[in-house]
Amino acid sequence: MPPIAFLECTRCGAHIAADKPQTVCTQCPEPPAGSLYVRYDLSHLKGTDPQKVVEASSSDWRGMWRYKAVLPNVEPVSLGEGWTPIIRSKRFNGVHLKEEGTNPTGTFKARGLAIAVSMARHYGLKKLAVPSAGNAAGALAAYAAAAGIEAHIFMPQDVPMANYVEAVAYGAKVTLVDGLISDCARIVAERKGEEGWFDISTLKEPFRVEGKKTMGYELVEQHGWEYPDAVFYPTGGGVGLIGMWKAFEELEEIGWVKPGKRPRMIAVQSSGCAPVVRAFKSGTRNSTMWENASTFAAGLRVPKPYGDRIILDILEKSDGLAISVTDDEILRSIKDWAQNEGVLLSPEGASVTAAYSNLIAEGTLSTTDRVLLFNTGSGLKYTDVIAEAMGLKKPVLDRQPVLEMLT
Repeated sequence: MPPIAFLECTRCGAHIAADKPQTVCTQCPEPPAGSLYVRYDLSHLKGTDPQKVVEASSSDWRGMWRYKAVLPNVEPVSLGEGWTPIIRSKRFNGVHLKEEGTNPTGTFKARGLAIAVSMARHYGLKKLAVPSAGNAAGALAAYAAAAGIEAHIFMPQDVPMANYVEAVAYGAKVTLVDGLISDCARIVAERKGEEGWFDISTLKEPFRVEGKKTMGYELVEQHGWEYPDAVFYPTGGGVGLIGMWKAFEELEEIGWVKPGKRPRMIAVQSSGCAPVVRAFKSGTRNSTMWENASTFAAGLRVPKPYGDRIILDILEKSDGLAISVTDDEILRSIKDWAQNEGVLLSPEGASVTAAYSNLIAEGTLSTTDRVLLFNTGSGLKYTDVIAEAMGLKKPVLDRQPVLEMLT
């Protein structure tokens, strides 16, 4: 594992030491402060065979830490995260689905929280706090329990039931808030100093990006150390998209991928909460707060992502797109992929499958393009909200036919 050289501000470029826990840049001349990227000296990896390096790092299991050569030098708090399967579509030529629902706690959030909690233990932090739309809460609760660290979680009161149950079961201190994730974030910001919490919010500490970047390394390795043509990603806070782009930069720096045309990055949001799409279409560098955000895809209900400027920059550099789909389209895609592909998507994952179908129908993409769609979580974590969207209730059984069979 490489030592951390420094932390770099994504906005002003300042270099900050990583010898103690950091949140956002302390040197930006004006707010908002930039998020910090972890930077390493990777010169020793230039000219190496990537397959040999990762296989040497994964002799016991093929998880996320197979990429420890490009991750912080820390003792992992691991529950078996990473190396999720890529599933070839049965109907769409060239389309693969990256199934992040096989991670611990059932979503991609396990990747970022695994490294963030590992570093928190390394720094000796005792109390971590997070605002969450649901899945980050469950992941923090699990990894904090494994690390022996206290977790304080703030979630909207209408999160999927699975998110609430798992956070409580893992022993986290859970507060449900009558509002959105932005309201939860405000509470954490207001109370963290008094309570002694370290804020582990999206892009307000450097290491969740490091966990999410492993998705970029994986998708390239699983494509034979080449890029696909396009990557579709459900974008709430956008850390996965940001992390993958950082991975692509590192892969090219060390020569594991030939510099050239990177994938088109396609950010997908719900039409009920689409601040990035609105900013992309208007050509602005930052998003504005989305009023009255509403969608049953809980992970997409982020009224203003902290990393909006980074996301929009990535879309521009990759010749990418930001598009939205309706909740009706999301629900139809959930049922379509369940019945025709055998995969129960999360609502966030179904947003990208719906978006792909729309772009094919309008001719923006070709059916010959090699495309990777991210299902960021298992649909089983959303059974209550999916059932509600479908108008589905458990039937009451009539016992009489059973009695007749027994006589």
